[in-house]
Amino acid sequence: MDRDYLIDLFSEFGPIVLRRMFSGYGIVSDGVNFAMALRAGIIFRVDDLTIPRYEAEGAKPFQYETRKKTVVVKSYRHLPERLYDDPEELAAWAREAVGAAKRAAAKKSGVKKRATQRAAKLVPAKARTNQAKPSADGKARAKAAKRITKGKKAGPKKGAAKKR
Repeated sequence: MDRDYLIDLFSEFGPIVLRRMFSGYGIVSDGVNFAMALRAGIIFRVDDLTIPRYEAEGAKPFQYETRKKTVVVKSYRHLPERLYDDPEELAAWAREAVGAAKRAAAKKSGVKKRATQRAAKLVPAKARTNQAKPSADGKARAKAAKRITKGKKAGPKKGAAKKR
């Protein structure tokens, strides 16, 4: 599918951004990637709210082959063939796909936020707020270790007076 065809097909939906991806394009609207246009056709983002509509149309989940197995991506479904000739209804399906993509993004960012909060709880509050400063002896050891990693001896620097 070429760019002009896709832009024309989504004209009833509104402006889209096409980004090169795999063997085709990622289709973006309102900041989310909600569809893909690949050799296999147009594939929309789905979730639990939209899957029944696709199943009623007989639309299969997106899948691809690797050397060892077939991977089924349940969060994307093929666009029913009849919608390629009906830009108005395709626009309605595209709006639902954008909604599904936004819900997935919100869910994903919520999971990351909760994981960060849980990780912060694992570190004692005192350790988070009062970061220990290295002692003078610790700084000297760190410098010596740095010299060793650069291939130099850990002894005193050149020109430093030796203590007796």
